[in-house]
Amino acid sequence: MLCLLLSASIWLIHNLSQEYAGVVSMSVVARSSIRGRSSESREPVTVSARCSATGFRLLKLKHDGRDVRVDIHAEDLVYSGGDSYVVQASEMAKYASEIFGEGIGLLTFLNQSYTFSFAPENYKTVPVKAVLSASFKPQYMPASPVELHPDSVTVYGTEAQLASVDAVMTRAVYLGELSKSASGAVRLIPVPGLRMSDSEVAWSLDVSRFVELRSDVQVNLRNVPSGVAFSAYPSTAEVVFRCQFPLRSNPAEVCEFYIDYEEFNKSLSGRCVLHCDNLPPYVIDWTSEPEVFDCIVREDAL
Repeated sequence: MLCLLLSASIWLIHNLSQEYAGVVSMSVVARSSIRGRSSESREPVTVSARCSATGFRLLKLKHDGRDVRVDIHAEDLVYSGGDSYVVQASEMAKYASEIFGEGIGLLTFLNQSYTFSFAPENYKTVPVKAVLSASFKPQYMPASPVELHPDSVTVYGTEAQLASVDAVMTRAVYLGELSKSASGAVRLIPVPGLRMSDSEVAWSLDVSRFVELRSDVQVNLRNVPSGVAFSAYPSTAEVVFRCQFPLRSNPAEVCEFYIDYEEFNKSLSGRCVLHCDNLPPYVIDWTSEPEVFDCIVREDAL
């Protein structure tokens, strides 16, 4: 009897170790990032397919009663009305290993498509603000503000919760003594009680070597109505340009600096800032001395 049991066990193990084809059905809950929808489908959907695997694996899958959560890209879910989104079998094939597990060969799905239902949720899109502190080696500076990708995220919650959220902050990034561009990824600070479409963003900071150039420039006037005697004091300014190295040309030769009468007309103080037109792209930054100008209109000219 013992010999018969041993022989049967060896025969069973041998046969179950062979490769077979069979129909397997899994209960799938879809997870995705569809704007304005919940992150998980309302209820599981049965996904059936003809697969190849060892007898042991097929037997295990047929007795697996758990729901399998599968992350499906939003672009693979096609809206079909109401709360329904459809995934074609050709797209579902990309997620075969997540559905059935590693070591399972997908032969064909038994259905041409699968429909999941995602409940609507209140949402709001807000900007991401970088918390970044950087220092630079002498003669180096940021060539432009830090860039974030994505630069906004979608947050989900109740209307009352969303009303108080205007932006999402990154965790702090500290950079020291930079002399070249830098990039990386940073986590977002969670907003209590809310779900966010992204948990981290990529950041990049373009750093450039610069040369400093000083020029005395004439302050021009713009948008002055006919018959109005408008003046700005002083009528000249010293402008400090910070330009990418090596310096191509003096930007003061092509730039035009001006005070806008319309800005003065809206001002309560009668003081205006200097503006610049035709600034070359190689100019990283510029400042003027003075920064603010006193402007007047002669009463006898009104």
